[in-house]
Amino acid sequence: MSIPQEASPPTDYDPYYDPLVTDGPGVNRAYAPTYWISTAGPAPEDDGPIRRDIDVDVAIIGSGYTGLTCAIFLAREFGIKAAVIEANHTAWGCSTRNGGQGQNAAGRLTRSQWIARWGRDTALRMHSEITEGFETFEELTRQVDCEPQRGGHLYIAHRQRNFDKIAAESKVLNEIFKYRTRIVALNELRSDYVDDAEAVGAVLEPLGTGIHPAKLAFGYHRMARQFGARIHTSSPVEHIEAYPGGFLLRTPGGTVRARKVAIATGAYTAKGLTHVLRGRYMPILSNSMVTRPLTEAELCAAGFKTRIVITDTRTLRFYYRLLPDNRIQIGSRSAVTGAEAAEPRHLQLLIDGLHRKFPMLRGIAIDYSWWGWVDVSHDMMPRIFQPDPEQPLFYALGFGGNGVSYSAQAGRRMAQMVAGRPFAAQDLPIFTSPLPGHPFAPFRRLGQRLLYRWYHARDEAA
Repeated sequence: MSIPQEASPPTDYDPYYDPLVTDGPGVNRAYAPTYWISTAGPAPEDDGPIRRDIDVDVAIIGSGYTGLTCAIFLAREFGIKAAVIEANHTAWGCSTRNGGQGQNAAGRLTRSQWIARWGRDTALRMHSEITEGFETFEELTRQVDCEPQRGGHLYIAHRQRNFDKIAAESKVLNEIFKYRTRIVALNELRSDYVDDAEAVGAVLEPLGTGIHPAKLAFGYHRMARQFGARIHTSSPVEHIEAYPGGFLLRTPGGTVRARKVAIATGAYTAKGLTHVLRGRYMPILSNSMVTRPLTEAELCAAGFKTRIVITDTRTLRFYYRLLPDNRIQIGSRSAVTGAEAAEPRHLQLLIDGLHRKFPMLRGIAIDYSWWGWVDVSHDMMPRIFQPDPEQPLFYALGFGGNGVSYSAQAGRRMAQMVAGRPFAAQDLPIFTSPLPGHPFAPFRRLGQRLLYRWYHARDEAA
């Protein structure tokens, strides 16, 4: 058994961290002050920081859901015991800052948009891949104490025009993809699910599971180590350099010589890590908050009769649910840069959203508030890809806020690629093409700010 090495003294959480501005995510930084970290219990034992030069067969950079599941499947299916290398603590980034909504999705596009982009046959195969990914996620959540809340995903229309769109998409899902969604009329929504004051109707998808993000991540961590993977925290990889026979990964404590490398750093990818990811995704902030526990009278007044995961139909969508301890978690997009993330107006946006949906909850105390970065690809779909067929370097990124469930499958697929084991879906676009670049990458933030104003005006128009 490996003996944990002493880490450098912990450094404070940085609320202003911005992956487009800051050189890297830091070293041994404290977790964001999320509800999940506060209620997950102690972080699991790890293998300490890298303190000398080491040789490994496979190095996985990033200890979030994707990196940890990649380590699990490498060990479980192929007997390969990888070294997971993390700058801070296990799942320090998006995997402990998300809303815990596992949906039958990956990326930001609808099934109709898949058909428009790739044609019907490829879209059907993509649906099979994503649905298999949800099954992979469910198989793992049954082995981890992560407070699963199963029962589907409720997509609530906040305007009539949005209801018409999701009803049309429901028809496509049912008739073409044989995915049995159903329309929920407003009276049924209010009587059986939730009395969202903005709602005009909803679509219920059969697959959807809410989880406790930090408990899931810590469970993945323990499982990976049980299978023989090593997890080195407080060891930021500052640069990857190819050399004959593999790669050199530079960390403050030593160089890792790896024969193969898998990158799973999401939106927390250091700017200078590797040229193959430069400008190929857009880090987007997502804010979240959790209320104090609601009383039974308050739950009744709010009409909360379900604990399944819920999103609304805004482009800058709200995602929310009732947690096992009767708190409400709600999140949405807000700030554009890290420098403005802590401004009170972004928390107020969530509070106002909660009040619009549930006016009877005005004044309820907010116990937790945080934000985190989401990796959004420029074409709104993820990639699990090997940039150069001559070099054994792979990455899995670009989940666009829909990575809670598909990250498990992404880790599995990347493990298969690393092990050189082909799979039937490997000719699908998310495996055969790189994350696309953007011709105006240096000016993306300006465009994002303008788009947010337009999205907000369109979302809230009567």
